[in-house]
Amino acid sequence: MAQMLRQLISKGPNRINEARGFTLIEIIIAIAVSLIMIFAIGIAIESASRSSGGIERKVTAQQDARGALEIMALEIKMASYNPAFSTTIWRSDGNPGGANFCTTQSANQAYKGIQEATPNSITVEMDIAGGTDANGNSDGNGVLIGNPATELNEIIRYNFVQAGDDRYITRETNCGGGQPFLGDTIASGNPRTVRIINADFIPPIPVFRYFDGQATELLPIAASAGANQSNCLPGCTGTIRMVEITLAVETDEIDPSTGLTRRMIYKTRETLRNN
Repeated sequence: MAQMLRQLISKGPNRINEARGFTLIEIIIAIAVSLIMIFAIGIAIESASRSSGGIERKVTAQQDARGALEIMALEIKMASYNPAFSTTIWRSDGNPGGANFCTTQSANQAYKGIQEATPNSITVEMDIAGGTDANGNSDGNGVLIGNPATELNEIIRYNFVQAGDDRYITRETNCGGGQPFLGDTIASGNPRTVRIINADFIPPIPVFRYFDGQATELLPIAASAGANQSNCLPGCTGTIRMVEITLAVETDEIDPSTGLTRRMIYKTRETLRNN
């Protein structure tokens, strides 16, 4: 027994030495590895956040552009809607957007519900009220706008505005003044998801293109025409049977994941069945 006690006592110090803790170097290495892992995780989270933000902005821009295009197409294809078959209801073809445009009868009734047709603007007219105002009162003389305060949205104008760094589409109803429809001015301070950049391409992309019943493109008289094109606008406005709408857009903010703006092009063609 005494021999066994002596052996245990003699091995005690060695066991204490064998049970020692971490050295300072080991602790430093462990901390360094942990910091590297935390830094890598932080970078991954930041990258995912940037990517998510970029995707969200792209989706928002797509929704805005597509929604605007659908509304424009829906209203433009209603041009010349005339359930009463009146022959003198179309408004003036002079000074589109001006105050007298909605109150002066057009000298070119053959233009029907498209009294303005340029590459960057279009004015469409329709007799939604059927010759009556919102209260059901007849205007009595086949006038499209008997009372601008009650026969609303019968004259609609879309116009592409390019001024300085501003690029946007305005929508105007019954000569009430153009309001930003897609995009906005920088000075307004309003958040803008997209800018309209049709004019930034070489050559510029027209917002509106016009075609007759034979699919011949109708161009302004001063424009250069090629095959299957005719320089006749505005004189041939009455022969327009199809309108093509093209919106070239870019996100207003820089995508932090790429450092670039996102560019997209949306296009549709609408047949003017009432024209």
